[in-house]
Amino acid sequence: MPRRRATLPTRRQLLQALAALPWLPCLQPARAQADLKPTPPVQVLEVEAGVYMVQGLPGEVSPDNGGRLGNAGFIVGRQGVMAIDSGTSFQHGQALLAAIAQVTPQPLRLVLLTQARQEFIFGATAYQARGVAVHMHRRAAELMAARCEGCLKTLRAELGDEAMRGTVVPRPDVLFDDTHVLDTIGRPVLVSHHGLANGPGSASAFDTRTGTLFAGGLLDHHRIPDVQDGDMAQWRQAIAALRTLNIQTIVPGHGKLGGREIAASNDRYLAQLEARCAALLKAGTALSAVPDAVELPEFSRWDQYDVIHRRNASVVFLRLERQQLLAPTEQGARS
Repeated sequence: MPRRRATLPTRRQLLQALAALPWLPCLQPARAQADLKPTPPVQVLEVEAGVYMVQGLPGEVSPDNGGRLGNAGFIVGRQGVMAIDSGTSFQHGQALLAAIAQVTPQPLRLVLLTQARQEFIFGATAYQARGVAVHMHRRAAELMAARCEGCLKTLRAELGDEAMRGTVVPRPDVLFDDTHVLDTIGRPVLVSHHGLANGPGSASAFDTRTGTLFAGGLLDHHRIPDVQDGDMAQWRQAIAALRTLNIQTIVPGHGKLGGREIAASNDRYLAQLEARCAALLKAGTALSAVPDAVELPEFSRWDQYDVIHRRNASVVFLRLERQQLLAPTEQGARS
């Protein structure tokens, strides 16, 4: 059967969005509300001693998966628990809290939100209702406040009011600006800021004891990463910088856990995407032809290749075109 082709925005629409902001808003199409589906179960996987992952589901947001696409996790220390990312809704956050309580009686001290994407942030108020502090990078929090009311409306349209009952855009309790070590739980966790990378305020959490990296939006596994919020150069620099860490296991933002090969495959995808778009721009390819022309066989079996990859191609092509158009003006200003 032929692959389903996603509807793409026009050149004018994308250029207007790029001119207004350095990132694009949520682009998922709204669907009519469907009958309430059974809530997908929360399954906890022990990654290493005291380190746990709750794996998200593949595909696009739908009533069948409850929008629970992003991975979450938690680290248990001598003095408490640190959670990483909070799920897609208030109810999802409650389910994650219940899963943590089944694993350990230790008190939950904080939850780190690694990025301003809908599948990672909207469960945060469930944590706050239990007195748990929400930590987030300042720039990610600013992006969340600026656009995530729109994301929430889209999720309600996709999943229904009942599935999203009680869900609001969270307000972080603790904002940070730089890389730092948290020892709140009696176990050192390195919280890194990766610059713009995959999006403003991109962050990760590294358990130094086991070498486990919770990569947040920086890395996905066998799923196409979404470039709409990121900076390709900073993203690849951030991936390269991971070599300085003694990483044994990676919990990606989406997909199954793995090793350092996840970082390498994400870097190859970003490099090939940009190189192919640059070649098409040089050849004078029309924007309408770009999604079909940016075929990357190595990644064709990755989740969301037919949707996110095609959008990525248009976004990167237009960014390169814009850089090319602005280059003479910038050179003239410097001369």
